Amino acid sequence: MKRAGLVLVSTTLIGIAVGGVGSTAAPTPDVMSGADARVAPAVQVPSGNKLVTKFYAKGVQTYTCTAGAWKGLEPAATLADRLGRAVGLHTRGPIWVSTVDGSAVEAAPVDGARNDVAGAVPQLLLKAKSTRGEGVFAGVSYVQRLATKGGLAPAGGCQEGAQTSVHYEALYTFFAPAG
Repeated sequence: MKRAGLVLVSTTLIGIAVGGVGSTAAPTPDVMSGADARVAPAVQVPSGNKLVTKFYAKGVQTYTCTAGAWKGLEPAATLADRLGRAVGLHTRGPIWVSTVDGSAVEAAPVDGARNDVAGAVPQLLLKAKSTRGEGVFAGVSYVQRLATKGGLAPAGGCQEGAQTSVHYEALYTFFAPAG
């Protein structure tokens, strides 16, 4: 796995990390166990990879108006462990950073690896582009976005340059090579 430096580009996360977005209650056991995160065939992680960790995210998907339509700009979310403790941040890239050990992973969607979800952003499979640090995200090869709620762009037209943020939640699972 190629290792490279990662840069956080969003100051929006500072407010999320300090004040939180939405409820600060711990995620439900069903969500963290994956029982609420049915994995569609399109977003399955390839064999030869093992689950490293999973975190529940609450935050926003921010959209900007370009050519009269809402286009995705960036996510800004706080990652929580199964006890509801904030342990990381998720931002544009997409990038996930551990606030516990400083490790990070940047990933890109795998072509065609998405599963649409009614009323929510789609489930995705992402492949790691780079990692940083020796902590929880060291050596991550794949990331899944599962159990999504909310986060869809507003319907209808918009005024050029306008921005809006829409609350979303998801379960992110992180995998590394099994060998």
